[in-house]
Amino acid sequence: MSQPIKILAFAGSTRIESFNKKLVKIAAEGAKAAGAEVTYIDLLDYPMPLYNQDLETQEGLPDTVFQFKALLKSHQGFLISCPEYNGSITPLLKNAIDWASRSQPGEPPLALTCFQGKVAALLATSPGGLGGMRGLVHVRAILEGIGVLVIPDQKAIPGAIQAFDEGGQLVDAGQMAAVHSIAQKLVRVTTKLNG
Repeated sequence: MSQPIKILAFAGSTRIESFNKKLVKIAAEGAKAAGAEVTYIDLLDYPMPLYNQDLETQEGLPDTVFQFKALLKSHQGFLISCPEYNGSITPLLKNAIDWASRSQPGEPPLALTCFQGKVAALLATSPGGLGGMRGLVHVRAILEGIGVLVIPDQKAIPGAIQAFDEGGQLVDAGQMAAVHSIAQKLVRVTTKLNG
């Protein structure tokens, strides 16, 4: 029997009580139920300076970037829950993507080894009425531009303050099922492409 697909799950937020961290953990459960091996990480554990090419030239990639890149490379798929800042991607998530896109010693320039051939599913939640939907457009465009296949299915959950219970689960069973379904589709697509 072949090895299970490996999915890396994370949110574009470092806030301790982030709604998007709660959401991606729910999605991770759906991916596990579909047979994937899921690794959840918190970007809080991988602090990276604001990307600066002079800094990269002088000091190379920070250790946390090497660690993050290694995780991206060792997983075939990504589950990403994306907070929305002013209608777009969070600086944290964009910065992490920018650092990970840089070549390390032994890689060709612009190889994008962390992203080429990977598959991703996007989710979002926010206290507002659109649930982070506007930001997902930008995250999708960035990822697709660097070689990630982003599945069409996505989910944005509005009213985040009321949407989660005290245990971090979604109150609405239909929303819960939709999030699990997207994660399961990610596993199916990733499995087919890596079969």
